[in-house]
Amino acid sequence: MAESKEKKYGWVEYKPEEIEDIIYKLYHEGKKKSDIGAIMRDQYGIPNVKEITGKTVSEILIERGVKEEVPEDLMSLIKKSVKLLEHMEKHKKDFKAKRGYEVTTSKIRRLVGYYKEKGTLPENWEYTPEKAKLLVK
Repeated sequence: MAESKEKKYGWVEYKPEEIEDIIYKLYHEGKKKSDIGAIMRDQYGIPNVKEITGKTVSEILIERGVKEEVPEDLMSLIKKSVKLLEHMEKHKKDFKAKRGYEVTTSKIRRLVGYYKEKGTLPENWEYTPEKAKLLVK
């Protein structure tokens, strides 16, 4: 028999609507979605946003009209690839960095394919190093 949410998280002082408001406020303060969950856990005592509200942080933000052009996980990989490219321009003999760049680029291409299938990215979106530099800046 499943425990009710009230019993399972009896110490949580916030209602689902209040939690959604806090998430929206944190996002507009410049926090990333991945950081919001940790803040909710550490500062507000909310162990799992989805179990209490029934929605993920991303779903809550989409409901509130926040739509990111590029998903956060893809954007962090793109930033990493740009940093590696800049590093390789300065250090041409760093073959480990070159390998790291190849692995990162591969992850980006796979993730882009996933997001195109899911409909998060448009079908004509593609990754290029030049486009990546523009996205990051």
